[in-house]
Amino acid sequence: MTGTPPTRLLVATTNTGKLDEIRGILGERVVTLLTLADHPAIPEPDETGSTFAENARLKARHYAAATGELAVAEDSGLEIDALNGEPGVRSSRFNGGSYAEKFATIRQMLAERGTEASTARFVCALALAQADRLVWETTGVVEGHLVLPPRGHAGFGYDPIFYYPAYGRTLAEVTVEEKAAVSHRGQAFRRLRIYLEPRADAG
Repeated sequence: MTGTPPTRLLVATTNTGKLDEIRGILGERVVTLLTLADHPAIPEPDETGSTFAENARLKARHYAAATGELAVAEDSGLEIDALNGEPGVRSSRFNGGSYAEKFATIRQMLAERGTEASTARFVCALALAQADRLVWETTGVVEGHLVLPPRGHAGFGYDPIFYYPAYGRTLAEVTVEEKAAVSHRGQAFRRLRIYLEPRADAG
């Protein structure tokens, strides 16, 4: 980044669950948060990367160049070891429009492999861009295992089937604060907050 302290940050996602989590982690004391609702005319880029990091970089550069804002983008998802890392980067686009359909597909795929259990992890790759230049990136990972049928009604996405052993519950059975303390997204955005704080305080 330039030597000018950042005062605004565009969070490049339309997922309301993610936005709520990110706001809770970053707050407004470091920078003023903008969302894609502030730039509705910008088309979404095609997520053509083969890894979470590639997609995060692609999105961050796209929105930073299109808006002139300092932009942060993330790509995240669930990797299931028994399914060779699926759904991975396809997590949000994986089979069906609802998560109930996605869960049913995962259960069927596991059954075809003779199991209902697997170790798994959530991964969040985060990229920060200014203009069309990548300026910082990180990755957060939380390890756990699958539990089916789903449990809990908090959180969003794959949280109801992701069991976190240290809590003895799925991430859909914990509080917002408990989830943020250990989640892949919580890890990544806390590192971003630390990265931005001295720059926001500079000058």
